[in-house]
Amino acid sequence: MTSSDELPRWATKIAVLLREDLAPWQALNVTSFLVSGIVATGPELVGEPYEDADGTRYLPMIRQPVMVLEGPGELLATARTRALERSLTPAVFTAELFSTPGDVQNRAAVRAVAGRDLDLVGLAVHGPKNAVDKVVKGARMHP
Repeated sequence: MTSSDELPRWATKIAVLLREDLAPWQALNVTSFLVSGIVATGPELVGEPYEDADGTRYLPMIRQPVMVLEGPGELLATARTRALERSLTPAVFTAELFSTPGDVQNRAAVRAVAGRDLDLVGLAVHGPKNAVDKVVKGARMHP
């Protein structure tokens, strides 16, 4: 059952699209970075803290599932364009970010390249379910 302050179940969707050739550690790392961007700009997506029967408190988590998909690099570029055409601001992770030492350098690496030329290895979007589905069309579920 949903509380009155929650969006209707499945009215929105969070999708992470990964380039299909990533090593497992890269896929996990990219996914965590991208989802952090979604949550940072959508605090309403986070539920209440958890608590066990002993009263031990745990951190809150995202209220809805995160779909993790994969596809070829060309699909990530297409998905970026589709997201922007639908006024969805994507989180992006480029290949260069695997070799930068920190947050400031990450932003500088992205800023140094025109959007159409970004070497995307991951992209995440949040928005209305039908819009997100159109952005990631052609991707398959990550194994």
